[in-house]
Amino acid sequence: MTQVKTAKFTVIKQHICQKIESGEWQQHAKVPSENELAEQFSVSRMTARRALQELTEQGLLIRSQGSGTFVATFKSQSSLLEIRNIADEIQERGHQHHAKQLTLKAVAVNEEITILLNLKSSETVYYSEVLHFENDQPIQLEQRYVNSVLVKNYLTQDFTKITPHEYLSSEAPLTEATHEIEAVLADKNICQLLNIETSSPCLQVKRRTWSSKGVVSLAILTSPGNKYRLGSHLIF
Repeated sequence: MTQVKTAKFTVIKQHICQKIESGEWQQHAKVPSENELAEQFSVSRMTARRALQELTEQGLLIRSQGSGTFVATFKSQSSLLEIRNIADEIQERGHQHHAKQLTLKAVAVNEEITILLNLKSSETVYYSEVLHFENDQPIQLEQRYVNSVLVKNYLTQDFTKITPHEYLSSEAPLTEATHEIEAVLADKNICQLLNIETSSPCLQVKRRTWSSKGVVSLAILTSPGNKYRLGSHLIF
């Protein structure tokens, strides 16, 4: 059997991640330059640049023009510019994701949810609560209202094995989304789930998603403010 060689830029990424994971490179530590990495791994500068760029996009590194590349602060990062699966984000950082399904049921809609999901007042919606973990630490509580007309089998899913985002993306592919972001003090129950003090600030994202057939879901994503950040990196 022919052995598939690991791409050079991937080898460099794994090397950098190992240095960070082992604690040898702490947050804000300066990372070797493109030229230094190219020489160390006997690759082109372009290959070294790709490795650094991909780790920057994943939130592990920060690049500052004229100063160099540095290890980012140790907070989880999510992009505002694309809707991504939280399990994929965590795994790309080299960490382990698992989820605990807290609630999965049909509920009667109130006026606010009726408007946001563009439903009739007599309709019910599906509601789920899923607690996401990163390396056994609670990182996000996902509360989600789902249009039962567009996603009929939502209540039969096991969201410890597949995330709601992943399932909805397959059943009602995303065509549009809106975000509402604010810093909040979560209620006592949410603070207990996230293992934080009631006085700790949280980052909360309210996200509505559409498919070609209408509004699919409203997700309320609450994360500890000291463990999570929202960001993006654009290349034009």
